[in-house]
Formats: sequence, structure tokens, C-alpha cells
Amino acid sequence: MEIAESNKAMWRGALIPSIAVSVLAIITATALRGLSGFWGSALSALTVVIFFSVSLLVARLTKSADPIATMALAMFSYFTKLLLIAGFLLLVTRLTNESDVDRTSFGVSALAISISWLAGEVRAFFKLRLQLPLPEATREKKEVL
Repeated sequence: MEIAESNKAMWRGALIPSIAVSVLAIITATALRGLSGFWGSALSALTVVIFFSVSLLVARLTKSADPIATMALAMFSYFTKLLLIAGFLLLVTRLTNESDVDRTSFGVSALAISISWLAGEVRAFFKLRLQLPLPEATREKKEVL
């Protein structure tokens, strides 16, 4: 399987359970908290999907890069995402009333959606059955013997 295909499969494998949990979370939050629960849960769904999708996008963009450059870009993107999420959460808490966006609905929904995304991504990864190249250590051992 090609790397681009595997990234799509992992994204799809993570997105499908996340959307299902997002819909369930939005319905539950709306039933329990009303319109503010809807907005809190919907905002968390959008935030989580964007946050995790960026990681897969970085992996796709660096598929043929040097491993050190890939790690550096992954760490930079993770740090940048954390700063942007922190800024976003500060803006939401400062610019909206709790009667407009329910904080509890946001937090609980974000945790549930994050867990479903990670579980879906791990499941999709294991279904890929990628063949990794083995090092050439067997030839060196034969020459020594």
C-alpha cells in the first residue's frame, strides 16, 4: 500500500468514529443543556477534528523527507497547534458568555471525540498491515560466521 493511500485510510478510519461520537455528543449536549450545549459540543467537534487532521497532513507532506526533518516538522506543528488551541480557548472564554457556549459540554465532548479519533486511528493503522523494510543485519551476521 502506498503512503498516500495509507494516510487516507488512517484519516478515514479516525474520522468516521469521530463524526459518530460528535453527532451523539451534540445531540446529548443539546438535550441536556439546550442551545449553549449544542454550540459547546459543535465547537469542540470542529476543534478536535482540525487538531488531529493537521497531524495526518504533516505526515502526508513529509512522506519523503529525511526522518530528522520529519521529526522537527512534527514537533513544530504540535507546538504550534498547542499554542493555537490555547489562544482559541482563551478567545472563546473571553469573548463568549457561558450562556452562549457551555464549557462543560465543550470539555466532555472534546474528550469523547478525541478518544474516538485516537481509537479509530490506531484501529486503521493496525488494519493497514504495512510492510516495513528490515535492516541488512542478516547478511553481516553470515559474513562474520
